[in-house]
Amino acid sequence: MTLQQLKYVIEVARSRSISRAAQNLFISQPSLSNALKELEKEIGITIFSRNNKGIMLTTEGSEFLGYARQVVEQADLLENRYAGTQSTQQHFSVSTQHYAFAVSAFVKLLKHYNRDEYEFTLRETRTYEIIDDVKNLRSEIGIIYISEFNRQVINKFLREGNLVFHELFEAHPHVFISSKNPLVKQGFVTLADLEPYPYLSFEQGDYNSFYFSEEILSTISRKKNIRVSDRATLFNLLIGLNGYTISTGVINQELNRDIVSIPLLVDERILVGYITHKNVANSQLAKIYLEFLKETIEQERAIV
Repeated sequence: MTLQQLKYVIEVARSRSISRAAQNLFISQPSLSNALKELEKEIGITIFSRNNKGIMLTTEGSEFLGYARQVVEQADLLENRYAGTQSTQQHFSVSTQHYAFAVSAFVKLLKHYNRDEYEFTLRETRTYEIIDDVKNLRSEIGIIYISEFNRQVINKFLREGNLVFHELFEAHPHVFISSKNPLVKQGFVTLADLEPYPYLSFEQGDYNSFYFSEEILSTISRKKNIRVSDRATLFNLLIGLNGYTISTGVINQELNRDIVSIPLLVDERILVGYITHKNVANSQLAKIYLEFLKETIEQERAIV
């Protein structure tokens, strides 16, 4: 087993294609395939399986990938420390529901990393896609919430994907509204208070189920409904139409001065956390990101 073979495994898992991985690694496809076969023969497991959807990691392969990433990262650290050279380009990916604190932590990670080369990905996306990204190792970390309403369904998908949910914090529901909304003068709002205003939520595509909604109380009927796909549009509509959305209440006031968070008087709780693959150990970059994530949440919750 060589360090180069481990790098091959990491790139194939990232690309989900032998041909694309070979292009990225600047070697021929037959050479890459032979190197992987030799490695699988040496260690006695099948790392990748092939089906009509492409190349996929096996259960044993997922576990092996976690160890491979750690070895390659440690080798890079040794090279940087004692050879005085820059490490190879690092890859890191996070998938998340539309949380500003996830973005703030990502910014801190990039500033901390401070290298000339890297390929990082932050995907603000739909709930099902977050689960699928982590399941198929497109992302190391996925940030979602669980409530009493969706717990059973979400946990079923997590079990099937061999994923683990780690709690970050429990939140009382809040609403985000414009700083010019008449409700901003109140200490809290009720569902009856919100009835005249447009309700904004994130659309979930093919999995537009109540259970995959990013907002709790998704089954309540409302007269005015607007679905959007990105956070910037949602905030613009909050301001332009005096709309509202239901959230955790955690918001960066420095970046969102026109948006106000007000408690919603309901008997519900939101459990926000992150998911990881059970068979894959966190990379060093993932560990650093999680530290920044917890730090950011603590800072922004203190302001609410």
